[in-house]
Amino acid sequence: MLDAGQTEAETLLEVNNIEVIYNHVILVLKGVSLKVPKGGITALLGGNGAGKTTTLKAISNLLHSERGEVTKGSIMYRSDRVQDLSPAELVTRGVIQVMEGRHCFEHLTVEENLLTGAYTRRDGAGAIAADLEMVYAYFPRLKERRKSQAGYTSGGEQQMVAMGRAMMAKPETILLDEPSMGLAPQLVEEIFNIVRDLNEKEGVSFLLAEQNTTVALRFAHYGYILESGRVVMDGPAADLLQNPDVKEFYLGVSEEGRKSFRDVRSYRRRKRWLS
Repeated sequence: MLDAGQTEAETLLEVNNIEVIYNHVILVLKGVSLKVPKGGITALLGGNGAGKTTTLKAISNLLHSERGEVTKGSIMYRSDRVQDLSPAELVTRGVIQVMEGRHCFEHLTVEENLLTGAYTRRDGAGAIAADLEMVYAYFPRLKERRKSQAGYTSGGEQQMVAMGRAMMAKPETILLDEPSMGLAPQLVEEIFNIVRDLNEKEGVSFLLAEQNTTVALRFAHYGYILESGRVVMDGPAADLLQNPDVKEFYLGVSEEGRKSFRDVRSYRRRKRWLS
């Protein structure tokens, strides 16, 4: 929905300087701030353990089940403070999280899984049936497998089920956690193309947490890079793709050629970004 260079848009989600602590002692997020504009795809990038999933769970109010809590800052959606809402209340506001790991109800069929996403809707069977066909149009493979038990489908198909189930709730914003994890490259490309189509054709805004920086920045409009619970860099996705630090430390390419993470001392990264 947004052009790559477009920066002025209505802000849907705003995270303001939040800190997250687990078990009352472990500080995981340290002053994280970000914005998700209406109609945008915003990427939250960083390595394993950087704090991406914790940020999404803080937004969707899923921290308490893991003995985590937001101890500072605020989370606003459409200018309303939402961090004290239950996850179910946030869903009614139009914010849906697709969890890392392709969570499905394994004993239900693909179609039954999709219909669970419409559980909170009150707009009638006809509207739900129309949206089910819309989901099948984006994910034709799911229509082929609609009577199959979800637990016996492939990893890529389960990722599609999780995304399709979120779409059945008619979301305004989807928090998408590690959609590429464990998938073959061609499936990753397929998933991200569907994300772009849902954004452009259905007007769904996305905040996606992703380790695959190259793919995420090709499809996103704006990106934030997390490291050790802090935002160390942000900017338009096209600019981040060309940034020499991002190329060296996340894409494995520097002016001297391709490098592995083992070739780069971590203190160089921290000194350059956090100084």
